[in-house]
Amino acid sequence: MNITEWNNSMTIQRSVDQGSEQDRQTVQSIIQDVRQNGDAALFAYTKKWDRAELTTLRVSKKEIEQALQTIDPQLKQDLQEAADNIRAFHELQLRDELRLPLEHDSYLSYRFLPMDAAGLYVPGGTAAYPSSVLMNAIPAKVAGVGKLVITTPPNPDGSIPVGVLVAASIARVDEIYKVGGAQAIAALAYGTESIPKVDKITGPGNRFVALAKREVFGTVSIDSIAGPSEIAVLADDTARAADVAADLIAQAEHDVLACSILITTSQSLADQVKTEVERQLSTLPRQDIARASIEDYGMIYVTESMEQAIEAVNQLAPEHLEILTEDAEKLSRQIRHAGAIFLGRYSSEPIGDYFAGTNHVLPTNSTARFSSGLSVEDFQKKTSVIYYTKELWNQNYPKIARLARMEQLEGHARAVEIRKDQEEINHD
Repeated sequence: MNITEWNNSMTIQRSVDQGSEQDRQTVQSIIQDVRQNGDAALFAYTKKWDRAELTTLRVSKKEIEQALQTIDPQLKQDLQEAADNIRAFHELQLRDELRLPLEHDSYLSYRFLPMDAAGLYVPGGTAAYPSSVLMNAIPAKVAGVGKLVITTPPNPDGSIPVGVLVAASIARVDEIYKVGGAQAIAALAYGTESIPKVDKITGPGNRFVALAKREVFGTVSIDSIAGPSEIAVLADDTARAADVAADLIAQAEHDVLACSILITTSQSLADQVKTEVERQLSTLPRQDIARASIEDYGMIYVTESMEQAIEAVNQLAPEHLEILTEDAEKLSRQIRHAGAIFLGRYSSEPIGDYFAGTNHVLPTNSTARFSSGLSVEDFQKKTSVIYYTKELWNQNYPKIARLARMEQLEGHARAVEIRKDQEEINHD
């Protein structure tokens, strides 16, 4: 890792693979095919790209029961405990209605209403992470979503990874379908004979999945088009170099495009971390991925003061931020832009990835400046309710009519005034 002094032009933004124009045309063609041919198109694409010949798309209850019997009991218990933590934290976010009382028994309110249906995309192969199933599915269920379905590409033998099935069962997912890629996104957006149309699609995927989500946005809601993962560690001379190095490497092993940054006021810590990263990389199973990430996107910045270090963090707006300093909680109050903040030595980032209960679906590529992690509200709609009694209407309709006429909308003015005319008729 390179060590350099911080300056205000630094950034962690990387170009996210948007796919080529040919890729976009391919995705558009797939979406159109699925809209026209439904399940037949899904079977054909699954055979072509996943090398799986299926007779049905939906995962059976028997397959889920077999997964529950096959998984290591300790892992099942761990997943259940993680799910309980996630559910408990997200239940804190649940709101039903906000109400503002007005005069004469009138009121305004803001109702939080769940979506009817949501779809979760789960990548296949080595990216089939049970933890992501929990993180996407549980907020939806807590929100009260009526139907929650998963689409995920099958293995060539038609099976789905055991961990994914168990996590889906624990998260109370309603239906699971063996279909991946852009065709899965199209099926969720428009529906087929087997797969129901949903209102929102969440979950990570490759560039074809991302392109498909872009294409169907507007027909359905989507979570985001996420970039590669990233971490920034804010540390002073109280931090242990081995801890910092391990946390940087943990992020780097995700992807060759992952970004791992140390921001520190200590030159000594910077030197030690650089050495420690190399030592720990040498024994890492995913060494090739992590090393490429560290070499291309890893950096150590040394600042002149903690104030400058904090400003650097706010400029970077990282997905994950660890604070390994004295008074970490106090310093965290000065952070304006970060997807999630991890305080102190014993709150390392993997705790949030798997177990603590906060959501690990977070804004990347500096978008924490204006966006937030996945939450219960992502699966809710907010509806305003207005209730005026006769008394409050009578008190205010002349003001409303004047405002309407100021904007030359006579019909609006008459719509409030006609109640007055009707009241006079009724009175007579």
